Amino acid sequence: MSTTTLGLSDQVRRYLLSVSVHEPSILARLREETAQLPMAMMQISPEQGQLLALLVRLLQARRCLEVGTFTGYSALAVALALPEDGRVTACDVSEEWTSIARRYWKEAGVEHKMALHLAPAVETLDRLIAQGDGGQYDFAFIDADKSNYWNYYERALRLLRPGGLLAIDNTLWSGRPADPEDRDTTTVAIRDFNARLYNDPRVHISMLPVGDGVTLVWKPR
Repeated sequence: MSTTTLGLSDQVRRYLLSVSVHEPSILARLREETAQLPMAMMQISPEQGQLLALLVRLLQARRCLEVGTFTGYSALAVALALPEDGRVTACDVSEEWTSIARRYWKEAGVEHKMALHLAPAVETLDRLIAQGDGGQYDFAFIDADKSNYWNYYERALRLLRPGGLLAIDNTLWSGRPADPEDRDTTTVAIRDFNARLYNDPRVHISMLPVGDGVTLVWKPR
C-alpha cells in the first residue's frame, strides 16, 4: 500500500504535485485527517484521486461503483467530478471508517450522490446484479481485500456497460509481485490476479505506475 506514487524520489514527487495536481481543499483536509489513523496507508494518493476524477469526466459518467471506501477520499474525488444527477454506489464493511466519509461527503454537498452499502462487497454486488443493474455502470474502482480481487472484478465487469472502465488499485503492491520468492499471501493474491487479468480476452488493459499501481480495464462495446 502507498499514499504516494511508487518509485518516485521526494523531489520528483513534489514537482509532480506542484505542476499537475489541483486538489480541492476538502479532499486535502480529508487526506490529512486520514493520515492520522492507524490504517492511513489504505489511503490513495492525491495524484491517483485526480486520475480517477479525470477518467470519470472523460467517460461522461453518471453511475459509478466503488469496492472499498475506507474514509471516502476516492468516492469524494469521483463524486465531485460527476454531474448533479450522478451516483456513486460504495461498498464497505466498516461503520467506523465510513462515518468519516459521510461527514466529508455532507460537507462537500455530494451526499445526495452517494449510496453506501455496509456489507461484504460480494453480497452487495450480487444483489445489484440480481436486481437488474448489469451493464448499467460507467465506471468502477476496486480497492479492497486483495484475496477477493477476482471475485470483485468478475462482478464489476458484469455491472459495467459496454465501453465502461474499471480501475483496480494496488496492482504493483510496492513491487513485491515482481519477486517470485515473495510468498506473502497478499502478494501471491495480487500476482495471481495480475496474471489472470493479463490473459482475460474479454477486456483491454493497461497497468499504470501511479500510486501503488493502478490497472485500467476497458470493457469493449
